[in-house]
Amino acid sequence: MPFLSVRLNLDRIDPDAAEAACFAAGAVSVTFTDRRDDAVLEPAPGEIRLWPATRLEALFAQDAASAQTIAGLATALGVPAASLEVVAVADRAWEREWLADFHAMRFGHRLFVCPTHECVDEPDAVVMTLDPGLAFGTGTHPTTALCLEWLDAHLQSGARVIDFGCGSGILGIAAVLLGAARADAFDIDLQALIATRDNAANNGVEDRVHSHATADTLPRTADIVLANILSGPLIELAPQLSARVMKGGALVLAGLLSSQADDVAAAYRPWIDLRPGGERDGWQLLAGARHP
Repeated sequence: MPFLSVRLNLDRIDPDAAEAACFAAGAVSVTFTDRRDDAVLEPAPGEIRLWPATRLEALFAQDAASAQTIAGLATALGVPAASLEVVAVADRAWEREWLADFHAMRFGHRLFVCPTHECVDEPDAVVMTLDPGLAFGTGTHPTTALCLEWLDAHLQSGARVIDFGCGSGILGIAAVLLGAARADAFDIDLQALIATRDNAANNGVEDRVHSHATADTLPRTADIVLANILSGPLIELAPQLSARVMKGGALVLAGLLSSQADDVAAAYRPWIDLRPGGERDGWQLLAGARHP
């Protein structure tokens, strides 16, 4: 079925009201995108954050989007009809379209994250099969990439790992594939836990990757504790995360900007001396061993 895409720069228009107006006019979907390449950090569960310069795109079945419909939508939005950009969209296999630009990626020497439509033919490769999904974490974001590279370089066989804020489960699954004995993955987002369990099963490691809906059920300590979350929570959780690292074990923190690294490191200094472990596109990874 062919479609029509109706696009509008939101500017001062309330996004909830705009979305409601589009659906009332017969839209089958409404999407908000960034039109200026501004960063939006990961929202809390149930929270929606939009960019400072946001574009709305509403998709209509072509036979349901008459000129009268478009004019009525403009009136409901309180904008001139000429400000709505209307573009014909050819029908495609949408369920596969989103995978078109996602390809196998290498992290460090051995580790690859590979979508299901590709394969990796490299000697000694450690391959994680993963398609993009609703939960955060495919390796495309610099913070995730930094953590994967750290695991490839530093993880020792038989290690026990805690992934605090697991998203898709990518870090815990990677750790197990690289030789960890066990990974315990925690997240407050139910979708993340579902994704973690599904991705672990798809990689045949569901018996060694354990998901947790509450931090209270995590092991008391682990050889490696990973937390790829934002700088504010990292600072707030410094006593709890430090306590989960066994003496001599490693703490790996990501999700912070390079400009935030000093403040995060200072919060952990009573227990762990954190040092830069990698930087990419303005994002910083910190890592260090817990004081004996």
